[in-house]
Amino acid sequence: MERFDFIIVGGGASGLLLADALGCDPYFREKRIALIEKGSKTSNDRTWCFWEDGPGPFDDILFRQWDYLRFKGPDFEKKLPLGDFSYKMLRGDAFYKAYYARIASYPNIELIKDAVLEIQESGDGAEVVTQTNRFRANLVFSSVLFQPLEPLMKPYPVLKQHFLGWHLKTKSPVFDAQAATFMDFSISQSGNTRFMYILPFSESEAIVEYTLFSEDLLETSEYEKALRDYIKNDLDCEEYEIVDTERGSIPMTSNHFTAADSEHIIHIGIAGGWAKASTGYTFWNSSQKAQKLVKALKNGSKLQMASKNKFWYYDMLLLNVLARNNNRGSEVFSALFKSLEPEIILRFLHEQTSLSEDFRIINSSPKKMFIGAFWHALVNNLF
Repeated sequence: MERFDFIIVGGGASGLLLADALGCDPYFREKRIALIEKGSKTSNDRTWCFWEDGPGPFDDILFRQWDYLRFKGPDFEKKLPLGDFSYKMLRGDAFYKAYYARIASYPNIELIKDAVLEIQESGDGAEVVTQTNRFRANLVFSSVLFQPLEPLMKPYPVLKQHFLGWHLKTKSPVFDAQAATFMDFSISQSGNTRFMYILPFSESEAIVEYTLFSEDLLETSEYEKALRDYIKNDLDCEEYEIVDTERGSIPMTSNHFTAADSEHIIHIGIAGGWAKASTGYTFWNSSQKAQKLVKALKNGSKLQMASKNKFWYYDMLLLNVLARNNNRGSEVFSALFKSLEPEIILRFLHEQTSLSEDFRIINSSPKKMFIGAFWHALVNNLF
């Protein structure tokens, strides 16, 4: 049985980011590392968006970036300059091409194309069983969860960020190419938190996504109807071509996924709870946590990236609000964007704000909702 020091299961964003962080660090130069992915990832199977203050490590492979965000609440609309921030979009095909090339340049990393069937804790390491082989490693990092997610989703609320998006080309100019629409809450909420999200490439081309923060998924026809109605009524567009479709569902929860980990198996990416609980944004979080994980490996410290810091509590309270009043998410986000500059909101969502800035965020939020959520959390599951 072939043995490695580290095995990474899954060649998506988190797996590639971790493999690159290990491969470029001289500390791990003598370690044997395997990246196992069932097939070649070359298609544009997803897009990732994130915001950044100034230049960043992905700038060479970005597809688009915007210096403005548009926010539309029930009773107001703002086009917001981002100051030093940019809102950046990365396509899957460009990311895979660049990062698989980087991985191939590291002599101590072996890419194995095979389907992983299971991962087992085994003595002084872990065993990875694939369709054609078995491998052993001191540590396995898996972006795939080979057990049901539901038992891990306790004791805190669990919602989903789920969406269906269409890449559109329109006959006439209907988009503002300068600004990505972060949230448009002008649509019917129908008992949930629902908004439209737009990434414009030109005045006649964009990705338009119908997004919900809710407990249950919809039938495909419901997403499609909402998109058609929005394009016709809100964008005033009758003629368009659907170039491509993307859909997804991301768990939104303050529960830690570490119950799935063991001494020699650590989960990463969404399987490791790396998605930001209150928003579902995952790519930027994964890029940061991959670096922290490498640092922990070097220092011999705790490898699980979950922690109950102040931002964990903020996320937990927001998810309690949305779990108890799922139709009131528009009130929460509208209150913030109505009274605060976007830079402080974006820094807050990246967990980079000071206590005084946190107070400004809290002071701008609908207080009655959060007081109720605080007491509910206190009584039911916090202590």
